[in-house]
Amino acid sequence: MPGKGPPSDRHQCHAYTMTLSDPISARPPPAAPALAWHRHGAWELLQFALAMALLVVLAYQGAQQMAYQWKWEKVPGYLVRVIDGQWLAGPLLKGLYVTLQLAWQSALLALLLGVLGAWMRVAPSRVGRALAWSYVELIRNTPLLVQILVCYFILAPTLGLGREATGVLCLALYEGAFATEIIRGALQAVPRGQREAALSLGLSDAQAERDIVWPQALPLMLPPLAGVLVNLVKHSAIVSVIAIFDLTTQARSIIADTFMAFEIWLTTAALYLCVTVCLSLAIHAFERRLRRR
Repeated sequence: MPGKGPPSDRHQCHAYTMTLSDPISARPPPAAPALAWHRHGAWELLQFALAMALLVVLAYQGAQQMAYQWKWEKVPGYLVRVIDGQWLAGPLLKGLYVTLQLAWQSALLALLLGVLGAWMRVAPSRVGRALAWSYVELIRNTPLLVQILVCYFILAPTLGLGREATGVLCLALYEGAFATEIIRGALQAVPRGQREAALSLGLSDAQAERDIVWPQALPLMLPPLAGVLVNLVKHSAIVSVIAIFDLTTQARSIIADTFMAFEIWLTTAALYLCVTVCLSLAIHAFERRLRRR
């Protein structure tokens, strides 16, 4: 009979009914999970500061053991010079300009080669797939230094290329091979059903690729492509072996004249770091904007 059950059952049923009848607004919100101390922003900033301090201490101790005489006061003159009241770029800034010029030209050509190579890798033509596979495997499995020497002494005289054009071509071919595999992987990560659904709705192959496949593949390929572009900036230092006056070549010339090895190389590394960090932040901001859309 109703109301004749055990007292414990009636109390549990009454409590459950009270819980369901309570207004949602009266319930306390769930507590936010506490952030672990080792993931706090201040702790991460402290870790970075400690790592930088350790590097500075190690460099200073190494210089002290070598009885090295620091000449930091002369470094600004190699960045900016004032002649007759006019501010002129020093050798390091001139070399940085050449490095940036090589980097953006090589990056543009590498992305074009990556898109073309990825399209050939997934093309139905066996010849296209074989050519793209041969290009990727040949470039990725040989040293960049060997490639740039082969291009400079064999390919450049045949095609009539100068030093700068040879450097741009070598860097673009090398990074384009990695970009090819990144873009191919991102395109193949999009489910095949997406493209088939677009074709079933009456879209052409080009429209399906442009409106369906690429918008989904672009966020997948951006992070690894950012790494390729950063590596391109760093690998551009190797063009110094063919006498291109980039940042590394200018630094070597200054060190040969002044013997300021520590100051010049640390300044050169800081300039490369500024370029790569700014590039990474720009690509990260672009990636977040795409994801919001």
